[in-house]
Amino acid sequence: MNAAEQATNLELASKIATVVNLFKHEFPDAKSDLKPWKNDPETRELVDPDSIDIGFHFPGISKSWQSRSVLIQIRFYQDPLSNLRRAIGVEVSGFDHRGEAWRLSTVENWSVVGASSPSDKVGDKLKNICRQILEVFNKPSD
Repeated sequence: MNAAEQATNLELASKIATVVNLFKHEFPDAKSDLKPWKNDPETRELVDPDSIDIGFHFPGISKSWQSRSVLIQIRFYQDPLSNLRRAIGVEVSGFDHRGEAWRLSTVENWSVVGASSPSDKVGDKLKNICRQILEVFNKPSD
């Protein structure tokens, strides 16, 4: 679901802003997009209500990225017994003019798969950002 729609309280808005800052710190040319999904019925059917989705767009195609846009999806699970909501994974997808070019998921082995992939340096930075995102969303509230 669009990050702009998930920012329903100060704590979530702050955590979303932290994610944007983490990404922009490593990749300052990226422009953030808190509404990467269209608000139409077809798109709404595909959107996961248990995720926070943030897009980033680059000024052009990057050889080190092998993409022009990146979508970060932070997946959550709400435990019905404890009512605790935790981030259970992060998926990062790179897109070019053909569509999705590659994907990185923290759910299994943290590897990049797809028709092309970002450079090892970019991949390592993305994995580090994913670790930090999970920390931000899973640390206990003060």
